[in-house]
Amino acid sequence: MKLKLERPIVFFDLETTGVNVINDRIIEISILKVHPDGLEESKTRRINPGIPIPPASSEVHGITDEDVKDCPLFAQVARSLYQWIEGCDIAGFNSNRFDVPLLVEELLRAGVEVDLSRRRFVDVQTIYHKMERRTLEAAYRFYCDKTLDNAHSAEADTRATYEILMAQLDRYPEELTNDVDFLAEFSSYGRMVDFAGMLAYNDQDEIIINFGKHKGRVLAEVLSSEPSYYHWVMGASFTLDTKNWFSRVRLSLNRPQS
Repeated sequence: MKLKLERPIVFFDLETTGVNVINDRIIEISILKVHPDGLEESKTRRINPGIPIPPASSEVHGITDEDVKDCPLFAQVARSLYQWIEGCDIAGFNSNRFDVPLLVEELLRAGVEVDLSRRRFVDVQTIYHKMERRTLEAAYRFYCDKTLDNAHSAEADTRATYEILMAQLDRYPEELTNDVDFLAEFSSYGRMVDFAGMLAYNDQDEIIINFGKHKGRVLAEVLSSEPSYYHWVMGASFTLDTKNWFSRVRLSLNRPQS
């Protein structure tokens, strides 16, 4: 089966210093770009995270400080990386909840202006969990009847994710549509505004808060009635992407109405 595409889609996977989107850093990224005509391009690069890699993380992916000491910092490759994926839809395994938010955070930290508003995001793990509910290795065995060698290698995981999606489309022809719009909608968890999921859209397309004491309330109304809330968010441990959205909404409140 060939994936039906209107534009290229990139499957990607990250190996990182940990699982905290705000504090941890990328140490390896692998990207498989699939074009509408079926052409595939693959790139894998290791990154010096600029911070020590915890031994517990090295035990998972096998990458140590020594392995990346001579590799470029993310800021050195950020713009060329973003240019390579610009205009592409994005897919991964648990990507909507981890890989995409962390990649966006790294890009913003590097000073790259990120605009993914027109991109569609396909999370193969979400499809898997909705249909079978297991892990990447189990998914690869279940759908592709293969053993995932070099698990937790970004390149191996990226290729496996692409193969799993192809197998999912074959296995569930009545439930799944070979269309990126459908797959992005099917693999999403609600209509998120920011990549960390702190903000979402309600049925009226208003931005609402998706956490804490104001959960479910319209963000603009909260910022108008409680200005100190904005300053609390700016000083707290939220992603740069989330803080940028708070700032956009706050600035819109001060613009004169036409």
